[in-house]
Amino acid sequence: MIIVRNSMRPRFFISLALALCLTATGVFASDHKMPVPKDASTYPSYDSHSNEHVVIAAIPYDTKKMGKIFRVHYTENNFMPIYIVVTNNGDKTISLDQARIDFIDAAGDRIPAAQPEDVERRMTHITGPGKMIPLPEPLPPIRRKPHSPDKKIEADFNQFEYSAITVPPHSTRAGFLFYDMQGLGHTPLKGASLVLRDLRTASGQELFYFQIPLDKYL
Repeated sequence: MIIVRNSMRPRFFISLALALCLTATGVFASDHKMPVPKDASTYPSYDSHSNEHVVIAAIPYDTKKMGKIFRVHYTENNFMPIYIVVTNNGDKTISLDQARIDFIDAAGDRIPAAQPEDVERRMTHITGPGKMIPLPEPLPPIRRKPHSPDKKIEADFNQFEYSAITVPPHSTRAGFLFYDMQGLGHTPLKGASLVLRDLRTASGQELFYFQIPLDKYL
């Protein structure tokens, strides 16, 4: 499984069911669409393994304009969505079942992908002071706890999160992972890279790790 949370496989199938259900009920608005992936080698920054016939690109969605596809303003809350594109030009299926996909900052610190509850926890504390509820005099009004936009966050993760367990031969798969940039300053991409480890062929052969520099997007 893609090790970005404790139980990716059960979540993948549950998320797929939720996504289908939410789509049917109209929760997914028409303007929130997954980008159509191109061959990974066409993006500004990628890592190509010619011997293994695999190319992986990473595209940070670090501007307000790019972030419009989501329901939540992640970058304003110090989370960066990164679009990951995996192109398999070989004749063997590639497995990401045990893959680790980490953001490595300029200091070499490893940041794993965030979970929905990580985003919800942050958003709960910054969505505003909450609504004042008046009480009969002489009691002072009380402030209701601000609401966490968990439904929007869950909808985004269900729709956009990278969930392809395998990449068949001569195909491309893509999706987003979300990384916590809090404390990394105004230029978290400077000197940073995205590193993917533990990718394997269907027969279990491990691929050499991929490292995609992110400086080009500064």
